[in-house]
Amino acid sequence: MKRTAGVLLAGALTLASGCKDYLDVNTNPNVPTSVAANLYLPPMLHWMVTSQQYDATAATGLYTQEWASVSSTTTLSVWQRMGYASGSDTGAEQWRDVYWSFGQNLIDMMNKAQTEKRWDVLGVGYVLKAWGWQVLTDMHSEIEIKEAFQPGRYTFDYDPQQFAYSEVQRNLDSAFVYLQRTDGAVDPTYLAQGDIIYKGDRTKWLKYAYGLYALNLSHYSNKPSYKPDSVIALVDKSFASEADDALETYTLKDPGLQDYNFLGQSRNNVTFLRQTQFVVSLMDGTDFGVADPRMKRMLSMAADSGYHGLDINQPGYGGLPASQQPYNLFGYSGSTRVGLPGKYLFDDKAKVPAMTYAELQFIKAEAALRKGDASTAYTAFQNGVAAHIDFVNARNLDDGQWPSQISQSEKNVFLTKLVASPSALTLTQIMSQKYIALWGWNNDEIWMDMRRYHYTDKDPVTGQQVYLNFAPPTNLFPDNGGKLVYRMRPRYNSDYVWNSTALAAIGGLAPDYHTKEEWITTSQP
Repeated sequence: MKRTAGVLLAGALTLASGCKDYLDVNTNPNVPTSVAANLYLPPMLHWMVTSQQYDATAATGLYTQEWASVSSTTTLSVWQRMGYASGSDTGAEQWRDVYWSFGQNLIDMMNKAQTEKRWDVLGVGYVLKAWGWQVLTDMHSEIEIKEAFQPGRYTFDYDPQQFAYSEVQRNLDSAFVYLQRTDGAVDPTYLAQGDIIYKGDRTKWLKYAYGLYALNLSHYSNKPSYKPDSVIALVDKSFASEADDALETYTLKDPGLQDYNFLGQSRNNVTFLRQTQFVVSLMDGTDFGVADPRMKRMLSMAADSGYHGLDINQPGYGGLPASQQPYNLFGYSGSTRVGLPGKYLFDDKAKVPAMTYAELQFIKAEAALRKGDASTAYTAFQNGVAAHIDFVNARNLDDGQWPSQISQSEKNVFLTKLVASPSALTLTQIMSQKYIALWGWNNDEIWMDMRRYHYTDKDPVTGQQVYLNFAPPTNLFPDNGGKLVYRMRPRYNSDYVWNSTALAAIGGLAPDYHTKEEWITTSQP
């Protein structure tokens, strides 16, 4: 499934300078040694959307019980048991992409944009830098920032998560400035040549930046410094509707399948994954007393035409009879996939987002409810659910897939029955609906949310578990020592092999390092 990582972090950071002399004396007149700033963007934007899919289908999506693996009928995946694979780079694709796929490329792009006064390109660069530090620290906690790109270094000290969060904010503050400039060489046509997300519209990148800042501040929910008003204000400056969603479009022209959806049939990355009972219970009426019309447009039925999910504590299909074993995520039995229409996000041409209006509305709803403003929370909650219903319909039209569209009547009835009034809205409903809206694509944020609520925290108002009926594995990975997972270990081939001294300084050599709670999910200032 995963491509070979190839170059180690230490090697990646020295490659640019190490190759410079070689290029200077071996100039090929047919291959440019200087690349226009806008041409750096397409691969970086692709990885901004795609890198977490690598980590989620192999690791984090199993932590959060979005799906379970049926690749073995006798053995549970270590990730399904909230563990890790020792000596493996699984779960570290975003680590590789932030330090290597972005890495010196992002630095070069931003330097060129600065020199040429292309403030729109520079603004997008600051957004990408902020996004990289955000996802990386949320995955791993302590990460390498200050020393990461210093020439000649072969070892890199880790910076605390507090610093990483402040760096995200600092870079977004710069993005706000540059994305609002119209002087210099700002040119939407030039930016559009590399912008595969917003086609050169810097105003939408500005909205994205506000949304990313809102996400950053929403993660402080357990801390005395949490400011729900700031979160709400940033969301209000961000996406105004689903039209602002940050989507990657796939062209299906590359014989190597690189411009095919990672989650689609042809890439064959999710064939052995199946939906869990936890996900099904969120949507079939078990948890909330009303059947969700999105269920049959997102999830897969079984031979008996019912919707069933796997028990994460049992390998394979567990005790489910053949008639109740859920089909693959494309909607078919066994490994059937190629040449048939997919389903929802699991189709070659389905557009996959980096951020959506629905996601941001749930962030706003959580902040407002925590503040005690039930009316604002309810409106944002209704907006989020309605927008995600529209999102499901849109994704099932991206490639003319077979599921029927959710009608306006179905939508209205569901919204009315789900939560009837502001006074009835709970954290459980907000976070569960956010989980559904992010299921399959924003695995990073789902995992961060679940860790913020320590997986099984209860809503202090209702006494209900926030993630209703979520239960950790009964057979946790042995190294956990009975504890739940709270961070991904750094990438093995860059840090455990080459940077172990720095890793030891933060406790990263301990077998249970992955169970150490991150600073951002604690109440520590």
